Amino acid sequence: MAEDDNDQALVAQPTEVAAPAPKKMKKVVRKKRPARAQVDPDFITSEPPPQTGTIFNIWYNKWSGGDREDKYLSKTPAKGRCNIARDSGYTQADKHPGSYFCLFFARGICPKGQDCEYLHRLPGVHDLFNPNVDCFGRDKFSDYRDDMGGVGSFMRQNRTIYAGRIHVTDDIEEVVARHFAEWGPVERVRVLNTRGVGFITYVNEANAQFAKEAMAHQSLDHNEILNVRWATADPTPWPRPARPGTPRSRPPRPSDGRSPPSSSRSSRAAIRRRKSGGRSRARTAWKATRPPTTYTFARGAQAVNPIGRRGFELEDQQQQLMLEMGGQQQDGVYGGGMAALPAPPARQEEEDGIFSSSTLAALQSAKVPAAPKAKPKASAGPLVAYGSDDEDDDE
Repeated sequence: MAEDDNDQALVAQPTEVAAPAPKKMKKVVRKKRPARAQVDPDFITSEPPPQTGTIFNIWYNKWSGGDREDKYLSKTPAKGRCNIARDSGYTQADKHPGSYFCLFFARGICPKGQDCEYLHRLPGVHDLFNPNVDCFGRDKFSDYRDDMGGVGSFMRQNRTIYAGRIHVTDDIEEVVARHFAEWGPVERVRVLNTRGVGFITYVNEANAQFAKEAMAHQSLDHNEILNVRWATADPTPWPRPARPGTPRSRPPRPSDGRSPPSSSRSSRAAIRRRKSGGRSRARTAWKATRPPTTYTFARGAQAVNPIGRRGFELEDQQQQLMLEMGGQQQDGVYGGGMAALPAPPARQEEEDGIFSSSTLAALQSAKVPAAPKAKPKASAGPLVAYGSDDEDDDE
């Protein structure tokens, strides 16, 4: 019985959960890789710059007086090429925010490595610089050079570079996109297959500046020497939409000299009808915008245009006669009102006179009798018999 009671007894179990044993975390600290020296220091020699102008500037240590580079130097291959995966790393410039990128690193001939005072990496989105300088710290100019080389202009943001002398192959577009994508995100690549010319547009302007220096005088998959310059402003960066009423493409032409099929004829007829309809609409629009043939002008007695004074001359003559004859007493004035004035004659100017006939008639009828002159009274005094030279004294 005692064992059964023990079996039926409830056993209280603990509700607390034991904490797991702490795991040992090993913190791995990866040190930044130092930048690698691309060339031997003895490789860089202090040589005078090649003569590309007419005047040598001792302050800037370069030639001036000519924008175009020497034709021989433009076809000389570059001395080195940058390899981002192998050469990039930290330098002394990483300790100072806002530092510029190394121009010799972009060209692949920097001998300093981690001791360089400039950045040895690709430009990123957060690398922003003054618009008056490029990513290498060089001053820009107000306008581009004649050959579109050099640093560039600060008047506009240029993210497109031009690459010439490309070896034409079947996969030229893939080759150009692969080589130029090493220097940053590319927005668009446009290649003219028949001419061996490409236009590469980057997302950031700093990447375009870096790629221009990195690919200058370089070669792609063949032994060509690229001619890399700044691209001019493209007036039509994207294809224009077709105008309404115009065909998108021309009808196919027969290559063997035979007459085109009926479908081609009908399409050409439709094109002619559309063009003729466009011309008729243009003529109608031109007629609607032509200036009017009739003009409106002021009308009245004081109008400058003689046509506008027609019909108002009779009223002027009647008012003039009423003013001239206002002081005379005519028949019918006291008999219940002023009599109606006669109609004035037609206004005709004399050939030999200044005044018209109506004006002369009005002057003749407006004669006013002059009042008689009163004689002075004879004076009485001691000077009565004194004579004078006046003729009135004789009378």
